[in-house]
Amino acid sequence: MTDKEIEEEASEGLKDQKIRPAGKESQKNPPKDWDNVDEELDETFPASDPPANY
Repeated sequence: MTDKEIEEEASEGLKDQKIRPAGKESQKNPPKDWDNVDEELDETFPASDPPANY
């Protein structure tokens, strides 16, 4: 299976959902204070797993 096929299969059913990329720059109203912890938490949301450096 190619990387593209894996990506397509993983995102199947998500085309109608509005999912924004992680990061302050992708938010409508980004907070003024944004640090590494905020970034790591944003990257994991909505998963239940803690950030990798937890």
